[in-house]
Amino acid sequence: MTDQDTSELGQAIQEVSEKASLLVREEIALAKAELTQKLSGLARGAAIGAAAGVFAVFALIYFFHFVALALDALFGVDPWVGYLIVFGVLILLAVVAGFIAARLFRKGTPPTPQMAIEEAQLIKATLTAPHPATPTTATERAEANR
Repeated sequence: MTDQDTSELGQAIQEVSEKASLLVREEIALAKAELTQKLSGLARGAAIGAAAGVFAVFALIYFFHFVALALDALFGVDPWVGYLIVFGVLILLAVVAGFIAARLFRKGTPPTPQMAIEEAQLIKATLTAPHPATPTTATERAEANR
């Protein structure tokens, strides 16, 4: 081997090392982006779930007012009807917010970077294959994994 062959081999090894380092950094960035997206969905679900809890607490307050005024109505007074309507509306809001929160939680869990994992598996399969995959083969394999 001549010195020129050795320097070209060294340059090739250095280039492969740089590309592998770049690939790892990009995979980490993809995983971070996926986790950020899923965690923001979980945070929104938690906020809406908290709103459902607040609505339920307010509904209980109005329910207790309703019970108190209903007992008073047994003696001929009727202001409890308004409290009952407010109670029903607050319960309806709590139920709707609870369903939305449950849907957001289901959509965001588990908070795993699925696309980054699939990409890493594809890269591993490509590197361990006896013959490097062509771009069409890699694309077909990625579509088959979905």
